[in-house]
Amino acid sequence: MRSALLLAATLAAGLMAGLFAGFAYAVMPGLAGAGDATFVEAMNQINIAIVNPLFLLVFLAGPVLGLVALILERRWAVAVGFALSVVMLLVTMAANVPLNDALAAGRVTRSGFEGPWNTWNVVRAVAGTGSLVAFSWALLTVPTKPST
Repeated sequence: MRSALLLAATLAAGLMAGLFAGFAYAVMPGLAGAGDATFVEAMNQINIAIVNPLFLLVFLAGPVLGLVALILERRWAVAVGFALSVVMLLVTMAANVPLNDALAAGRVTRSGFEGPWNTWNVVRAVAGTGSLVAFSWALLTVPTKPST
């Protein structure tokens, strides 16, 4: 069961790292060439579409399963994976979501949104990738019981 929890946390971390990295190296550079109205409309539509049960499940799974795995395993790699998954979650909630909300409400223009959003997205992509690496390391180094 411990390995299954750790595997699930690792998969969640990988999915989130991939999502945020994909935004950093493909989605946002692609939108960079769009006009302001197209950029704002696209970001608003993405932000509406992404708030769905599957995203929320995967987004929360890394930190929640990481915490449970940490309680059961008490190993440094699991602690690092958990901590970085929490960083990813906190950056999203404290920086990217408020920027998304401000863009949708017209309280910020593209010029006030794009740079800060991209910066914080890279921070959460790096944190998510670090979480994936740490959880993967923990999986690869699962202590085994001696055979009898």
